[in-house]
Amino acid sequence: MHGTVFPKDDFDCEAACRTLKEAMDGLGTNESDIITVLTSHSNAQRQEIKEQYKQLFGEDLIDDLKSELGGDFEDVCLALLDPPRVYDAHELHRAISGAGTSENPLIEIMVTRTNEELEEIKEIYRTEYEVELEDDLKSDTSGYFRRMLVSLCTASRDEGWWADPELAASDAQRIYDAGEGQAGTDECEINSVLCQRTLPQLQATLVAYQELTGNDLRESIESETSGSVQEGYLAILDAAIDLRKYFAKCIYNSMAGFGTSDSDLIRLIVSRSEIDLESIRAEFEDMYVQISIITILLLTIEKFSANGHS
Repeated sequence: MHGTVFPKDDFDCEAACRTLKEAMDGLGTNESDIITVLTSHSNAQRQEIKEQYKQLFGEDLIDDLKSELGGDFEDVCLALLDPPRVYDAHELHRAISGAGTSENPLIEIMVTRTNEELEEIKEIYRTEYEVELEDDLKSDTSGYFRRMLVSLCTASRDEGWWADPELAASDAQRIYDAGEGQAGTDECEINSVLCQRTLPQLQATLVAYQELTGNDLRESIESETSGSVQEGYLAILDAAIDLRKYFAKCIYNSMAGFGTSDSDLIRLIVSRSEIDLESIRAEFEDMYVQISIITILLLTIEKFSANGHS
């Protein structure tokens, strides 16, 4: 897996700070210089830049950017300046605390972060918002979707990289008995398997389910569940099948239909930029050959820059 943002080899923290300061001083704002600095340094280097900026100028870089920018361009710049797990915590809180509940961030973050990352997110959330993440999830969601999120929030999923064929066969039978094999659906049984097993184990369960029933497990989940919990279960299976394809699909969905979900697009691009965005790009262009993600990103950056002054 390959990202698109890397640590700058000839890192000059003071020079980066001065470039940002000059970009925001005087009339107008030099968005191009801001973009160059923020995207040519790793997140760890950006944290150093934030600290030294305050030491050099006695001002907070985040506050200065907020005063000079606006709209989506401000959002993407601030996202780049958050440490990864802090950004995750902020996105979860935004999803929960806004008007209604934004389910995409909840599903994407809770499904794809490791146990260690989830524990760090919970600690940050507790410190910043003085409430447990689990309590907020419980108060803002309901039904089996809430049950799924709470299960994931325990950060207790097995994380080995092996698969037990016998367990896969047993789990396939459990899921069948809980869904297609009976009248009604026992979401508790499905939840137990999907939220606890390793991703390789779930891959094996997908194969075992096909062998047992002659049906695709994803299609079974689609027929036996609905709404937010269905989206969550399918996200777990998609992440197990191929994480890069899962994120490529998320990026596409953020732009599909009427308008663009800017917050989803920003989160997906920023959060994967140092991990596997280059690999996601390749998958995206294979899956959606009619459109290039590079073209999308260029248009998006242009849009964000324009919105900064709209």
